[in-house]
Amino acid sequence: MKTYLVTGGAGFIGSNFILYMLNKYNGIKIVNLDKLTYAGNPENLKSIDGDERYCFVHGDVADHALTGRIFREHKPDVVVNFAAESHVDRSILDPGVFAETNVLGTVNLLNIARDFWRSGGGFRPDAKFLQISTDEVYGALGPAGFFTEDTTLAPHSPYSASKASADLFVKAYADTFGLPMNITRCSNNYGPFQFPEKVIPVMISNALAHKELPVYGDGMQVRDWLYVDDHCKAIDMVIDGGKPGEVYNIGGHNERRNIELVKKIIAYIRENADGSVDESLIRHVEDRKGHDRRYAIDPSKIKRDLGWEPETAFEDGIAKTIDWYLNNKKWLADVTNGAYQDYYKKNYEHR
Repeated sequence: MKTYLVTGGAGFIGSNFILYMLNKYNGIKIVNLDKLTYAGNPENLKSIDGDERYCFVHGDVADHALTGRIFREHKPDVVVNFAAESHVDRSILDPGVFAETNVLGTVNLLNIARDFWRSGGGFRPDAKFLQISTDEVYGALGPAGFFTEDTTLAPHSPYSASKASADLFVKAYADTFGLPMNITRCSNNYGPFQFPEKVIPVMISNALAHKELPVYGDGMQVRDWLYVDDHCKAIDMVIDGGKPGEVYNIGGHNERRNIELVKKIIAYIRENADGSVDESLIRHVEDRKGHDRRYAIDPSKIKRDLGWEPETAFEDGIAKTIDWYLNNKKWLADVTNGAYQDYYKKNYEHR
């Protein structure tokens, strides 16, 4: 039985990946290590309670003793490292937390995996360390062109700097020790279970509550959107078929300006849920420090090498996403209580 250690599996992409894999495969086991910080939510995985193929471990990826015990007890063949502090705004408020989890946590996992998977003069042939990264490590694009796997890393925020640092450690462990690994860098994900600090769930949550919709600057920043199920499929294909040592960019070919995205959400909610929601809720706020103007990924390599391409058109994906939040208002209410309100005020109300 193939065993996967998925770190950060109670978060947005991690939980979607676990559900995707358990729905697709029978003969696998998934161990989910998650610290359950504000964005980690066990409710995301409630549907697999009692599934013998799934095991949850509450803990920190930087905890050497705990991760060592997980490797000894569960003997994972694959590590899929989602565990990360992942919000740019929060990284501006507290960069140190991002270095601790995203960099030191990754190095701890690398050390444990390296020592556990060593066999003879090399590594077990079925072992792989998959680092889940982001297009933000590349910095910003001009009005034309795309990020490729050969684009120079040029992170601008503490978040993207921490992810770029983690990527370089993963590559260094491959170059220095021969650790079998891949790195995937994805564009902006969207879909069910995304914590409402990212733009799509923030706008949905605020619109439903008739609250102002904060748009950074002029709202003309461009992002490439990738539906989370398409991302999960790509990760699965990289695990099975990715050439060791390679980086794969995963993009949706769905570029949208932020202001266009917000207006799309408003229009959908007005038509399908609340006719009183309109564009008067939009409030332009002071732009984020170091805000990259445009991201766009060229996924040609993963299409050429592994046959992957995005299957979900943006119009379909955004409708499915908004419908999910409309149908899961209790989930949304639960995660936007308490500390979330304090963060929201700290991040937006002074702008």
